[in-house]
Amino acid sequence: MDLDTIAEIVTRPDASSLSEWRDGDGWLGGGTWLFSEPQLDLVRLIDLDGFGWTPLELTGDALRVAATCKLRELHAFPRPDDWTAGALIDQCCDALLGSFKIWNMATVGGNLCLSLPAGPMTALAAALGGTCVIWAPDGTGRRVAAADFVTGDRRNVLTRGELLRSIELPLAGLRSRSAFRQASLTPGGRSAALLIGLKAPDGGFALTVTAATVRPVRLVFETLPESGALGAAIERAIPDTLYHDDIHGHPDWRRRLTFHLAEEIRRELAS
Repeated sequence: MDLDTIAEIVTRPDASSLSEWRDGDGWLGGGTWLFSEPQLDLVRLIDLDGFGWTPLELTGDALRVAATCKLRELHAFPRPDDWTAGALIDQCCDALLGSFKIWNMATVGGNLCLSLPAGPMTALAAALGGTCVIWAPDGTGRRVAAADFVTGDRRNVLTRGELLRSIELPLAGLRSRSAFRQASLTPGGRSAALLIGLKAPDGGFALTVTAATVRPVRLVFETLPESGALGAAIERAIPDTLYHDDIHGHPDWRRRLTFHLAEEIRRELAS
């Protein structure tokens, strides 16, 4: 879709692009959502590709994913043999259910910043215990747990002019055992519930609930809980008001799915 309100595009942004942020500005990543509908409030686009960020970098203890990393780049990244949870990358990329064009242009950061409950990159980052690195207009930065980045349907922690720079995925999470469950109301439809379980080498267990809820919910246990304890923990952590309600699923159905899929994950990781 043509955006006929845009008067300027900044193709080579730098630090001043943050400090000079003004009303009517918008960050341009892959553009798969930005160009899908009218953006009547936008006058100027700042192209994040102009920063030239390396899509994926291995550090001592994390995989650093640039916000501009394309889903196809993340999917194609070669994984060491000890990344026992590496399959989650494929599973979460596939859960986007996008066309060839979306697959090649959509960015990891864009999926988080759009902050739809069903965002699979949000699920991946939250489940692995990731950290979001945020740049502020005044030149400072802050770090936010990926599980806390999305705060509601189409809402997140970013304030005016802030920019998601990268997502750091701990190698410890990628070296855990994983179990993935995703369900939709219709075949090939948007996720109505997407749950991920991780069992660490030391026996610790984490369950992350997304899509069924308006924001991610991550539950952490010292050991794999029994069925009743897991159900009770979900009951305490997710009030009825937190379950998402839209055309892709009724809250009561999403709640039932959450308990059912959580128990499947628990049993898989107990085996």
